Amino acid sequence: MITIEGLTKIYGDVTVLHGIHHHFEMGKVHGIIGANGAGKSTFFRCLTGLEKYSGQIKGLSGMHGAIGYLPTDPFVFKRITGREYLRFHCLARNIRDIDIDKHNAFDLPLDRYAAQYSTGMLKKLALTAVLLQRNEVFIFDEPFNGVDLESNMLITAIIRRLGEQKKTVFLASHIYATLSGSCDFIHRLAGGKFEQPVGTEDFHALGLQLENEMVSTKLDMLRFG
Repeated sequence: MITIEGLTKIYGDVTVLHGIHHHFEMGKVHGIIGANGAGKSTFFRCLTGLEKYSGQIKGLSGMHGAIGYLPTDPFVFKRITGREYLRFHCLARNIRDIDIDKHNAFDLPLDRYAAQYSTGMLKKLALTAVLLQRNEVFIFDEPFNGVDLESNMLITAIIRRLGEQKKTVFLASHIYATLSGSCDFIHRLAGGKFEQPVGTEDFHALGLQLENEMVSTKLDMLRFG
């Protein structure tokens, strides 16, 4: 169990995370939803230890060498090849016995410089690196942004496979169908805190609620012609 106690993150005079108390079951796929600026990326960076915060995150002690983090916009040095990037990430975890070409599921041009990669290709390269590291916890921040339809479907299948393998997955996406189709629980982040998690049996009702809140009420405010 990952237990969050009083997690607070402040940037200057803006409090992004407000004393969060929440629980996440290990070995499950957890969808994280929230409006832009709700604090999803900040929460993920706190989980990975990339951000300083007040409060406590329990359950990940000793696991930071087994956490794979895919940020929304992965940084890749432009003058290295895709193959060099993947080798670097494997060596960082002391993984040497791996056939990179065998695991190139996204058909990336691995001997081409990253400077020649599109945004979607960089996202797929970074995701491949995270998977090759044999992590136990995966944090995916908007993994579907910028990728084509085929890759979108493959990423969804990857997340499902990780769930079947009882890996712990955190997934943020603005596409509700990708969450409802692959997650065990959906957690809504609003006002700097998490609401009660929703299980698969209530995903449809949550989707209708979100549609009403985010679409129907807003649509009436617009003029068409």
